[in-house]
Amino acid sequence: MKKITAFIFLCLISVSIFAKPTPPDEGMWLLQLLKDMNYADMKAKGLKLKPEQIYSINQSSLKDAIVSFGGFCTGEMISNEGLILTNHHCGLGQVQFHSSTEKDYVTNGFWAMNRSEELPNKGLFATFIIRVEDVTKQILEGVTATTTEDQRKKLVAQNIKKVGNKAIENTHYKFEIKPMFYGDEYYMFVTETFNDIRLVGAPHGAIGKFGGDTDNWMWPRHTGDFSLFRIYADKNGKPAEYSKDNVPFKPRHHLPISLKGVKKEDFTMVMGFPGRTQQYITSFAVKRIMDFSNPNKIKIRDNRLKIYDKYMRTSNKVRIQYVAKQASVANAWKKWIGEVRGLKRLKAVNKKEKLENDFEQWTKSKPDNLQYQTALNNIKQAYQDTEKLFLATDYLNEAVFGIEVIDFAYDLSEAETTEAKKNIATAFFKDYYAPIDEEVMAYCLETYYKDIPANLHPDFFAKIQAEYKGDFKKFAAYIFQNSALVSEEKTKKLIESGGDLKNDVAYNLLEEFMAKMAKDIRPTMQKSTSEIELNQRTYVKGLREMQKNKKFYPDANSTLRIAYGKVNDYQPYDGAQYQFQTYLDGIIEKENTKDIYEDYAIPDKLKALYLSKDYGQYGEKGRLPVCFTASNHTTGGNSGSPVINGEGELIGTNFDRNWEGTMSDIMYDPDRCRNIAVDVRYTLFVIDKVAGAGHLIKEMTIKK
Repeated sequence: MKKITAFIFLCLISVSIFAKPTPPDEGMWLLQLLKDMNYADMKAKGLKLKPEQIYSINQSSLKDAIVSFGGFCTGEMISNEGLILTNHHCGLGQVQFHSSTEKDYVTNGFWAMNRSEELPNKGLFATFIIRVEDVTKQILEGVTATTTEDQRKKLVAQNIKKVGNKAIENTHYKFEIKPMFYGDEYYMFVTETFNDIRLVGAPHGAIGKFGGDTDNWMWPRHTGDFSLFRIYADKNGKPAEYSKDNVPFKPRHHLPISLKGVKKEDFTMVMGFPGRTQQYITSFAVKRIMDFSNPNKIKIRDNRLKIYDKYMRTSNKVRIQYVAKQASVANAWKKWIGEVRGLKRLKAVNKKEKLENDFEQWTKSKPDNLQYQTALNNIKQAYQDTEKLFLATDYLNEAVFGIEVIDFAYDLSEAETTEAKKNIATAFFKDYYAPIDEEVMAYCLETYYKDIPANLHPDFFAKIQAEYKGDFKKFAAYIFQNSALVSEEKTKKLIESGGDLKNDVAYNLLEEFMAKMAKDIRPTMQKSTSEIELNQRTYVKGLREMQKNKKFYPDANSTLRIAYGKVNDYQPYDGAQYQFQTYLDGIIEKENTKDIYEDYAIPDKLKALYLSKDYGQYGEKGRLPVCFTASNHTTGGNSGSPVINGEGELIGTNFDRNWEGTMSDIMYDPDRCRNIAVDVRYTLFVIDKVAGAGHLIKEMTIKK
């Protein structure tokens, strides 16, 4: 999250340990290290490519077809004319932005039948990786055993700036230098970013979101979760801001598309930008997640979703406004539920504790390893010191910033210019319905009041008890009657007149929460965070020394990675077996309503094609494949990632994980962790036969 408190949250649960030797198919690997670390295993599993065909800085390779899509998803180049394939849910925000009650692209889909109809998207970007370098030595230059943590941070920051700027000197490239293993290693990613990204196509909502929140994170799955965009560049093929004179970008590599299909045990690999894993956190962190953090966040989001749903069912306009918000809130909510169940089933705490005991015994066997002996105890103490404060931090993010007007007030306060404030306000009110937010405010404030210790309450809670007799609905009504920030007209008038936000009652709530955070929460949290940062680096270093024969991979941190595994089914629970492939037959079986807004609605065109069995070249033995599962290790950020076969051909688009495997961010289970992909044959079928956009198929390189 963008809030200050989110940084503290991330640091406190990011201690890295390895619970057991890396099992088959686990891992999110750095591409430039594949040749030495993974290639033999990949080849044995079915890879036909050479290492330089996957990652190279001297020739076209698979990495040149992969983009970070908007910084939150992955996309892949599928034509020589800049065509990007990603997920429907990754492009939904853009589809929704271009929608209205008159042009309801969210429901009916959107297809540009020629280049002039493709829609620009302000703020959307696509980033390629040009090269990756190990710059650990340069970044840690000047750091010694006697360097304090504060001194180390300053030196690292200075060295990152120096090394990065030198690498991109006299180019249009940018750079990111990211720590791996919590600062024990550093890698530089030289990047090229394009900002003219246009919407090309998105399927009917009943295809792109088939199953809705009901099927989210679940298998079997029948969702056509894909959308198409196009990168535009200047006439020299270089990045440029939107212009009618821009032309489709010609990528260094695009993925050929296979119509050969998949079978069990086929080799697969997923390339993309996984956002964040906690595969190696300590038992203290796992306990916190299972017993405090996830259960409380689930509760808050559950009630927010019920409020959204109630209003969305009463108005088509409100449904369009909140469809992307609802999906975003529900996504993590359902994942956390499955994650807790998975961790309990795996007895994750017990496994972490065993490794921690082994580590302690190892340190005692080496008396000279004094730096390792205290690391684990220091981490444990930091978690104990912040238990109540951590809960308040969670509630600040989920309950306080879950109130849209509070989040809006924060964004306005951070904007530096009048123009920036106006843009923020325009975007906010396009998708804002005050009655929803008022009810959410009443619920969230009351929940914070009941669940968080009184010494961490902002002062206005006393006012609610004294003046409103504890009635949070009446208090929320007062705020919404008196705040300019819930009215587009009043907000723009406030901005244009240069009015002071501090006079607004909604902003005052934000101010009191942030003041309480600064006074009673942040100082202790920052101290404990620093303790964990210092000790976790030492702890991970010790683990790597203790397990010298183990291949370690760093936690995901939104950098380009590759995961590999095989197409496979799995047993979700005792007595049940799920197959690896689903078909259009399953969509028809799931239909239970003619309401186009329900989870299992089916567009008439899709049903007609099913009845006539008109599948064209995309069918398989009289059936149309829709989705499949494989054992690739994925997480958030891998949405939209290509699933590639051993020949380097696109066979699917990753869009989800199975619910039984959602604990894979923390502990991977090779028997039950599966990524879920749209079969590319279904994607092409929808583009060609359902949408009638066959001109897009002609752009692609199809392998039959």
